Amino acid sequence: MILDLPARPGLRILVHARPIDFRFGMNSLATLVQETLGADLYAGNIFIFRAKRLDRLKLLVWDGSGLVLLSKRLERQRFKWPPIEDGTIPLSVVQLNLLFSGLDWSEVVPRTEVFPRPAMA
Repeated sequence: MILDLPARPGLRILVHARPIDFRFGMNSLATLVQETLGADLYAGNIFIFRAKRLDRLKLLVWDGSGLVLLSKRLERQRFKWPPIEDGTIPLSVVQLNLLFSGLDWSEVVPRTEVFPRPAMA
């Protein structure tokens, strides 16, 4: 399954680098986003949380009308996670889709958007 996410300008996808207690629900994760990460929960960004077990993840996002919590457990493999550290790790939409599919997203380097220069008059 590929997530059908709009790649809007300014979209931030952040992986919480430290594993969390996977008993945390929507409210606990929302508090974690706001207080620990200092991020705006209602900006429409995507927050990814990892469990101590490498086969589970949760996504939290505000869709404009409410919070959405999505959870996934892989049956026969493990998610590829970066080393455990403090803070967050930014991902691109492509990297998120690879991660969500259980593939190695770390080999994909996001490109920088280049905008054409306005024509000189």
